[in-house]
Amino acid sequence: MKKKNNKQIQKLNGSLSHSTETALKKYFKTLNGHKPNDLYQLVLKEMERPLMKEVMKHTDNNQSEASKVLGINRSTLRKKLKQYKLI
Repeated sequence: MKKKNNKQIQKLNGSLSHSTETALKKYFKTLNGHKPNDLYQLVLKEMERPLMKEVMKHTDNNQSEASKVLGINRSTLRKKLKQYKLI
């Protein structure tokens, strides 16, 4: 795996931030003035599964490596993988 420099990482983080902003703006438009409920939990649920799925692909399903990439404990990773039916 090739190491990225700080500028590349900042650009990646910016694109994730931008994508999140864009998705939220689109979501709010679809509400047509209605008030959202539990938005924080909705966003976490919507983001966490694809995050876990893609990190597992990136690490060739190596849970130890995936937990390092995510910065979470391996047992927490396993719990989340089970929760999202990824194992």
